[in-house]
Amino acid sequence: MILYDQHLHSWHSADSHADPNDNCRVAVELGLGGITFTDHFDVHPSEWDTCNYDYDRIREMIDRLRTTYGDRLFVGLGIEVCYQPRQMDFILDYLSRHTFDMVTLSVHFFGDRALHEPEQWTGFDIAGASRAYFDTVLEAVRFCRSLTEERGERVFDVLGHLDLVKRYTQRYFSDYDVASHRDAIDEILRTCLEARLTPEVNTSSWRQELPEPMPAAWVVDRFAALGGSAMTLGSDAHRSADIGAGLPEAADILRSAGISHMPVFRKRQIDLIPVD
Repeated sequence: MILYDQHLHSWHSADSHADPNDNCRVAVELGLGGITFTDHFDVHPSEWDTCNYDYDRIREMIDRLRTTYGDRLFVGLGIEVCYQPRQMDFILDYLSRHTFDMVTLSVHFFGDRALHEPEQWTGFDIAGASRAYFDTVLEAVRFCRSLTEERGERVFDVLGHLDLVKRYTQRYFSDYDVASHRDAIDEILRTCLEARLTPEVNTSSWRQELPEPMPAAWVVDRFAALGGSAMTLGSDAHRSADIGAGLPEAADILRSAGISHMPVFRKRQIDLIPVD
């Protein structure tokens, strides 16, 4: 199976200093079929000043890399949109005015609290924070479903790291528990299917003190049981050295669950790669 890393960052994200050419070089050395740059589009007022997403510069970068690597590597232009319910009109307008290979929607907040800011966790424990996070993810995927129904086409292609909250409960409480929220996770997965939104298996948690990807194998099993047949893979690399990390193991999880395909997005169209 030829693997594609469809979630990674470069110096066009505020939290990454990775050289885009180095990202491609590592991908070629690993024998990947392609990579998709999904630099952050962060529109929360507390993050907008540091958002480095400059479409014209990124478009120019992608064109240059495609010329350099030619047929050796597919280089995709993606974007990782942080779900912000108060900013969705602005986000949708931005997406409508620019072309991408893939649009990922990720939830980095629980309610209006940023997961990555310790001071935002005041008054929360593992259970409360996890439930608040999954409620926000469910709100986001329901929003995607309504857009798909209204427009007859996808606005967002991929749901990133659907149980990201466990990275932070592990960091702040040295523990995590998402299994207690199976009901919410089930509803998120069902809604993804209705919204034609593809969940990803994000391998970055294996590099960050967790023994499982995001989501864990049991969630992938559950997605398959609900009728899901395709999931993307992403390293969420913020360093070139992490490009492709964990993808073979994640592919094994898909295969074991009975997920038959890994979709690769090109110009918003889906190329289904068999998981065999």
